[in-house]
Amino acid sequence: MQLLYDINQAIRVAVAAMVKEQTDADGRVSKVTKLNFFNLGRKEPWIEALHQAGYSKVDPEVIKPLFEYLEFCLKQVIADNELGALLKALEGEYVLPGPGGDPIRNPDVLPTGKNIHALDPQSIPTSAAVQSAQIVVDRLIARQRAENGGQYPETIAFVLWGTDNIKTYGESLAQVMLLAGVRPVPDALGRVNKLELIPLAELGRPRIDVIVNCSGVFRDLFINQMNLLDRAIKMAAEANEPIAMNFVRKHALKQAEDMGINLRQAATRVFSNASGSYAANVNLAVENSTWESETELQDMYLTRKSFAFNSDNPGMMDQSRSLFEAALKTVDVTFQNLDSSEISLTDVSHYFDSDPTKVVANLRGDGKTPAAFIADTTTANAQVRTLSETVRLDTRTKLLNPKWYEGMLSHGYEGVRELSKRLVNTMGWSATAGAVDNWIYEDTNTTFIKDEAMRNRLLNLNPHSFRKVVSTLLEVHGRGYWETSDSNLQLLRELYQEVEDRIEGVG
Repeated sequence: MQLLYDINQAIRVAVAAMVKEQTDADGRVSKVTKLNFFNLGRKEPWIEALHQAGYSKVDPEVIKPLFEYLEFCLKQVIADNELGALLKALEGEYVLPGPGGDPIRNPDVLPTGKNIHALDPQSIPTSAAVQSAQIVVDRLIARQRAENGGQYPETIAFVLWGTDNIKTYGESLAQVMLLAGVRPVPDALGRVNKLELIPLAELGRPRIDVIVNCSGVFRDLFINQMNLLDRAIKMAAEANEPIAMNFVRKHALKQAEDMGINLRQAATRVFSNASGSYAANVNLAVENSTWESETELQDMYLTRKSFAFNSDNPGMMDQSRSLFEAALKTVDVTFQNLDSSEISLTDVSHYFDSDPTKVVANLRGDGKTPAAFIADTTTANAQVRTLSETVRLDTRTKLLNPKWYEGMLSHGYEGVRELSKRLVNTMGWSATAGAVDNWIYEDTNTTFIKDEAMRNRLLNLNPHSFRKVVSTLLEVHGRGYWETSDSNLQLLRELYQEVEDRIEGVG
């Protein structure tokens, strides 16, 4: 670890030597320029900087390619093509095309000012995405086995997002295929239209059944990939292998027998919304408090997300709720990916809207709640954490982090609204997965309600959003997600009446 730290520090020192920052009158960085060392008669400035920092044994030939790449990335970052490209576009001239997406994953996204396109949908998952996916798959299985007495998970429920697969070039697509023991095979042009079964001897584990629920955007953008997924899972189901080593076949055979359908129909595992429909609307119900019990949310999810894709009849998305429920009954693990540093579990409501953890627990019939995991692929060192761990991390780094909420409140009215929205999204994870610890609500109450100066500040900045914070805390207690003292509840009730009177102009 010390070696990695030293290398990181060395890179920081060397890169700092390659740039010069200019500040304005307020001390803010207004311009970053790359120093032209070659015109100054200095060669390999990074080597000189490393030597000055005490790293005297650096091999120039070994480290040179790294800093040449960093120099390329720096040039891309500081290039300013926005206004030039805009003027060209207004003149009807040619604007250079380029890929969109995450500049950390693909520096070719930069510089900005291009006529951006997403990707060729036939080219994903890419080979690099498959390699990254294999790391997540291995860590997910290892984590589940470590917490489950060494047993492999038989079925994993996946959520696939459209924009996420654009940014990662199909990493989560590849994860689904690899779990089922199927390998995507690109042709000479890089188009992925073929699949091959990975032999069990090479796979080294059973084929894991996967239930895929695609977002509406994924359905619209990646119909070819839905076809691939359906073919991959049915290919695994039809493999003549022992069911102890092929959970896809094991479950499909049982469902075919129970439901009186053929094996290919029973192996249907790719679901989404009806054409033209988006989301489960669980998020809207939670945001507006228009639900009485969790079973209402679960029924909403099952009704809206149970339209099956069939590669044998690709033009149709027929509702197949009974088949969807039969597949979900075998789920041991629910799983989602987080691939962007910009958006996490409580930033938006879509993540909990598509989470089936409590849906599965209600369907299984054995009282078992599936394990819920989240893969954090925002860095090269992908991490697999439990859903609860990820909610805790999100809460500590954002909602309860003074740097975060003070940054939000510096925006005044909008900052309080952002705070209230994040608290509602946190409650969503209680409703759909039971993944929020009691201390999260308790500390939220301590930070924003019990502190008189803070609550007055929120009330003055945005009384409507402050009322939402108060009502949400009362709601999470009323729904049994938060145990707290009577004095806390009494203060919340008094505050709700106070802010209600203020909004209505009473008193």
